[in-house]
Amino acid sequence: MIKPHGSDMLNPRYVTQDGERAALQKEADGLPKLLVCSQAAANAVMLASGYFSPLTGFMNLQDALSVAENMQTTDGLFWPVPIVNVVQNVAVIQGADRIALLDPNVDGNPALAIQDVESIDMATDEQMVAIAQKVFGTTDPRHPGVNNFLSAGKIFVAGPIQVLNYSYFAKEFPDTFRTAPQIRAMIEKNGWSKVVAFQTRNPMHRAHEALVKIAMDRVGADGAIIHMLLGKLKKDDIPADVRDAAIRKMVELYFEPNTAEITGYGFDMLYAGPREAVLHAIFRQNMGATHLIVGRDHAGVGDYYGPFDAQTIFQNDVPAGALEIEIFEADHTAFSKVVGDVIMMREAPEGHRKEDFVILSGTKVREMLAQGQNLPPEFARPEVAKILMDYYQTCS
Repeated sequence: MIKPHGSDMLNPRYVTQDGERAALQKEADGLPKLLVCSQAAANAVMLASGYFSPLTGFMNLQDALSVAENMQTTDGLFWPVPIVNVVQNVAVIQGADRIALLDPNVDGNPALAIQDVESIDMATDEQMVAIAQKVFGTTDPRHPGVNNFLSAGKIFVAGPIQVLNYSYFAKEFPDTFRTAPQIRAMIEKNGWSKVVAFQTRNPMHRAHEALVKIAMDRVGADGAIIHMLLGKLKKDDIPADVRDAAIRKMVELYFEPNTAEITGYGFDMLYAGPREAVLHAIFRQNMGATHLIVGRDHAGVGDYYGPFDAQTIFQNDVPAGALEIEIFEADHTAFSKVVGDVIMMREAPEGHRKEDFVILSGTKVREMLAQGQNLPPEFARPEVAKILMDYYQTCS
């Protein structure tokens, strides 16, 4: 099986032994407590799950600056996005060697992890802006990732962590949330050697379904891991439970048995476009995938990135040998009325016109579903559309 990133073994930070975890929970009760932001809590869950191996905790300011500028830590580990615990005030933990990190996303703010405090660094406004510019390609506060990063604070609390639970993800999504070691075990049990990973924060329409099948066929994959983000999104994105139900129905009815697994991970979307695409590749390698589909506007938002910037970053900025996972570069896919099937648009026969494709904007799809109108069968499987329609009519 493909090796994890930067190491021969995964290094999940979740404390698996019940007795040790109970002792740490008791210790956390008596430690200085720091309520972290949602992104830091999600980072802790990703560290707990082994997705961020070989990292052991939160980066300090110098590592964050180095990662932003050069896509590597100060000790040379290739990494595209700073993994940080950034806060506005550290008065409650000043002088502490160990602290309890409190979960902002669970009622009562229970302890999520214990952190060894190796350093506390105050960034300048200029350093924060520089990090945002490099990671997100913009400092526009209307960009959701920029807004989240710059509003969290500018004090970097660095050090390794021991994680006590998986926040709300394991409880709210017991059939979907999986750690990197669990997915590796799933791949091994299925006997798969080549595995395509598909990233999604949206329901899967026919274009997505076809893209997974095309990628599997082109690379000779034994199976696909449909790996959905379960964390915080923009306000207009579809909730994870609705996406989960829709994707499960599609795989149940339209994929061959034992060719696709539906899983999810506990992370808040960054909307960082190219840099986030590289992060996606790292943690898909950690979970055992050999290929990652990177399509049009991967991990993007609005008009901040070019349609294929998330592909060109792998070609131009990822050093040779930095990653073992391979990238399947995909074009926009849509149903061709000429061909009678879903195809990648760049592979359309000569003479194809835009009007020969069945393409609906996200706004149009939401409007149709909210009004109870059926989506074209060329665009969405009817069973999937029904689940989405029920959601939009309930919330509209």
